[in-house]
Amino acid sequence: MIRAYTDADRDAVIALFRQFMAELTPPGREAEFAAYVERAIAEELGRIGEYYGGNFWVADAGGAVGVIGMVGVERESGEDAELRRMAVDVRHRRRGIARALLAHAEDACRAQGFRKVVLNTSELQAPARRLYETSGYRYLASAAPSDTSHKRVGGLARYYYEKRLK
Repeated sequence: MIRAYTDADRDAVIALFRQFMAELTPPGREAEFAAYVERAIAEELGRIGEYYGGNFWVADAGGAVGVIGMVGVERESGEDAELRRMAVDVRHRRRGIARALLAHAEDACRAQGFRKVVLNTSELQAPARRLYETSGYRYLASAAPSDTSHKRVGGLARYYYEKRLK
């Protein structure tokens, strides 16, 4: 079941983010990725309600399992939304959960009057790129920004996509 994030989900969302980033961390970059994770939690994931303003959802398996996926939408501009933080627990992948989260986020964007969804993902996330490409996202460009922020680790190739909403 996909539902709106609540403050009670905070620890589960942060744990999912930590798990996901641990999977992606390249050898030799552990300290850099650990610092990025803490920054992302401090500036964003530790205050989802305030940061996303109701545009963050979780896939909830219910019972003791709880949160198994997440996705957020951030306003990029007046008519554009940015898809953020989509992740699914490794034990629950390949079941359509990411595709369902993506569709839910797109529906929410349409309902809010956004005309386009933009996103970027790193070279470390080839399965995510395939998901976006098979879901109608158009590849725009790639770049390797050197700076690190709460949104990305520097020095990795980033792939930029967009999808026009109907």
